[in-house]
Amino acid sequence: MAGTQARGRRPWTLRTRLVVYAVTLIAVVATVIGSVTTIAFQSYMYGKLDSQLHDIVVRTQVHPPGSGSGKPAPGGTGNSGDPLDLIGTGGQPFKTFGAVFVDGSVTESKVMKAGSSPAQDRTVPLTDAQRSALEAAALSPDGEVRGVDLPGLGGYRVEAVRASSGTTVLVGIPTDEVNRALTTLVLVEVCVTGAGLIAAGIAGAAMVGVALRPLRRVAATATRVSQLPLHSGEVALLERVPDAEADPRTEVGQVGAALNRMLGHVGSALDVRQKSETRVRQFVADASHELRTPLASICGYAELTRRGREDPGPDTRHALGRIESEAERMTGMVEDLLLLARLDAGRPLSYESTDLSPLVVDAVSDARVAGRAPSVREPASEGAEPAHRWRLELPEVPATVRADPARIQQVLVNLLANARAHTPPGTTVTARVRAARAARPWVTLEVQDDGPGIPGGLLPHVFERFARGDASRSRQAGSTGLGLAIVRAVAAAHGGRVEVRSVPGDTVFAVHLPADAVYEGGPAAGPVRVPAPAAGPARCPRPPPMTHTPSPAAAPSPVAPTPAAGPAPGTLPPR
Repeated sequence: MAGTQARGRRPWTLRTRLVVYAVTLIAVVATVIGSVTTIAFQSYMYGKLDSQLHDIVVRTQVHPPGSGSGKPAPGGTGNSGDPLDLIGTGGQPFKTFGAVFVDGSVTESKVMKAGSSPAQDRTVPLTDAQRSALEAAALSPDGEVRGVDLPGLGGYRVEAVRASSGTTVLVGIPTDEVNRALTTLVLVEVCVTGAGLIAAGIAGAAMVGVALRPLRRVAATATRVSQLPLHSGEVALLERVPDAEADPRTEVGQVGAALNRMLGHVGSALDVRQKSETRVRQFVADASHELRTPLASICGYAELTRRGREDPGPDTRHALGRIESEAERMTGMVEDLLLLARLDAGRPLSYESTDLSPLVVDAVSDARVAGRAPSVREPASEGAEPAHRWRLELPEVPATVRADPARIQQVLVNLLANARAHTPPGTTVTARVRAARAARPWVTLEVQDDGPGIPGGLLPHVFERFARGDASRSRQAGSTGLGLAIVRAVAAAHGGRVEVRSVPGDTVFAVHLPADAVYEGGPAAGPVRVPAPAAGPARCPRPPPMTHTPSPAAAPSPVAPTPAAGPAPGTLPPR
């Protein structure tokens, strides 16, 4: 749980960290200075208070006993011989007390009253609770000053001394004034420190923001470079960090200079890669174009030999059949390579508003005829049963896209041929079209089969050129390994994308193309035209990834459009 919270916590930016570190450092320094100041002030004030207490104690200690008779008059200097006569005679703070300590008990005590005038009796005896607190302190006349708390009076600095009469006298001075001064000092320190930290945080944020401005420019340059499509095509890598942020004498400048050098190396590598790809594509296109003529000649001479006047023997007929078969297969491969080279070179296609439903009906009908048993190389006999079961699921509204009908027809033929060639007889193949909606402005073409599926190791590479599978999806019926690569290239040329999801018993190829019109609320509402960019095909909005939903077994059905108002069982619509 703690690890999850740590991963979910938003990380601090460099600016925030620097400001927090600076403010924390200032707070630590201010705390140390304030603590030392408070301790020093407390020591000074208590020293001064102890000195004042010691003066009173000395005067009490040297008071001559028996130097007069009777009690002194109010406000007098006290000559009665009582060591407590000095308490309340003036010069002491209010609440100063004196007490005579005999055999562990307080026998006499005086404490100055606050607010009394010199003409009045300025002292009162200690209460029982206060005397008990003094007795519990067990002070001895060793000349040490100690702190004692008296109930109702507060804290005192108390010193015990042996008077000239032989008795122990306790004298205490209140610490209220010192405590108030310390409290005031601490409050002032806290307020000043808080105000200083706020000011330091604001000023630090501004200064750190100015200091990090060059680093933000470097990051902005790196971000713009990261958004460039560097994986294919000709790339003009012109982004560079400004010279002001590429000065190697500063830390940020070193990063900027290093990024500029790296961008230069990457630009050179991309230029070399582009030239190499261009040469390879040109070579493939030229070779494919040049190979078509000799292949046509081979097929023509083989056909001419078969129809000659002399009747060839069985071996010759077999050899001619193999020559024709391989020539046809190589011709198909050459045509596929030439088409891929043209698509890679960005040759413009012939775009027009195209409804996918009729194309799907024709493609499935052709696939059904081509897949009749017993063999695709022998003429189909009347009434022969198809090796696969074919299903159609079409929307009730037109599914129109801006596309080249011939290329889309080739996509359908390749997908259906892939399903027919790489699945065993009896497999159900479903061709499905999903019309565009306001929530998903793209048309989806799906080809689904319930065959053995694509091996997991092959699935990430299934759209690569000359990709091969295992025995369950091995090369059959002259497969060149270029069909799915053509599907992806054609979809990309139309601004769309293709994806596949496969588990045993359920394989779905989905082609997403930008919609030419979106129907709002059914056919009666009429289409809403989707504007396309001024140049080039519209980019297909990226649909969510496909997920798996088990597909029930489908019964054989004739090739006829089956309206599907919503997703059919076993389909995987984008989430």
